[in-house]
Amino acid sequence: MARPKKSAQASRRKPAKKQLRDEGLSSRLEDKHQLVILTGLSGSGKGSALKAFEDLGYYAVDNLPVELLPRFAELVSQSVELTRAVLVVDVREGQGLERFPAMLTEARKYLETTLIFLDASKPALLRRFSETRRPHPLGRESMVGPAIQAERKLLSPLRNIADILIDTSNFNVHELRAYIQNKFERESDGKNLLVSSISFGYKNGVPLEADLVFDVRFLPNPHFIPEFRNLTGRDPKVAEYVGQFPQTQEFLDRVTQMLLFLLPHYIHEGKSYLTVAFGCTGGQHRSVMIAEEIGKRLGKEGYKVKTGHRDMPR
Repeated sequence: MARPKKSAQASRRKPAKKQLRDEGLSSRLEDKHQLVILTGLSGSGKGSALKAFEDLGYYAVDNLPVELLPRFAELVSQSVELTRAVLVVDVREGQGLERFPAMLTEARKYLETTLIFLDASKPALLRRFSETRRPHPLGRESMVGPAIQAERKLLSPLRNIADILIDTSNFNVHELRAYIQNKFERESDGKNLLVSSISFGYKNGVPLEADLVFDVRFLPNPHFIPEFRNLTGRDPKVAEYVGQFPQTQEFLDRVTQMLLFLLPHYIHEGKSYLTVAFGCTGGQHRSVMIAEEIGKRLGKEGYKVKTGHRDMPR
């Protein structure tokens, strides 16, 4: 007797748990979640590199135990806000370094993971330890030279599997920072400098936090027009009045051009914040209008701008 045919739906096999897991992991690998692992010799600049990544918006962890690496990668892959992370694994891990390659393989199942090995020549490392007078993690009771040699041997397996090798022998702190930023900065984050465009009144003094100060008291003062006296530069009528003069527009254009020239250089040097201050007599009208307009112009160019008015009535 012939067996009854199974329906098409019944004949389909349910996906295996491993298949479902792999499909889920594949979808995660397609997103923008990233994990960077810094390792390398003591004195090669891991601390400076970690700070550079942190300034780029990475969540930074120093000396995470190797056994926690896969779990940490899974947490990052599932997080909505924590999309990029960087952590340091080095000789302080001790015997746990032997398990690092296996833990790295597990972490890469959850998200894109890049291993960076920072290296430096023995003379460079000796000079740095001499300058900082910090003990080597393996040489607190012995000479630095043999400790460097022993550490290099312990970290050799990690160096062999690194995705990126950075020799910092001829790098200073700023050059290493610039290298990290140029290589790992997302295109959307290229203008990660936070610019504060603020107004103030000279009668109350120049803001101490100001990096660049512009005096706009050469512009006609709305204070002497009765209908504007109790208003501020944020009022459309006042803004229109101040903006109608040719010198106002030329000033705005020239300052905007100068800032657009300066900002990329500030970013390249690793500056995270820049405060541009505009001052008039009382900090109510002209400076407020100019600070608002400059903020809008820089915002249109893709910069992150915060506008504030120190002396304007709340």
